[in-house]
Amino acid sequence: MSVARVTEITAASTKSFEDATRIGIDRANKTLQNVKGAWIQEQKLRIEGGKITEYRVNMKITFILKD
Repeated sequence: MSVARVTEITAASTKSFEDATRIGIDRANKTLQNVKGAWIQEQKLRIEGGKITEYRVNMKITFILKD
């Protein structure tokens, strides 16, 4: 039987929501072992001077704990 844990992270990109998601998943994989899934909880934009300057995603990462 496996036990999973969920942690919440926020990642940002100047390119796109997809890029921000990739950055978040890549970073999670450096710190967490056995990452199995992610749920994008929220997407936000940072706007300056009427233009999008940053894409942000708030996501929940699921990973399996070792025995």
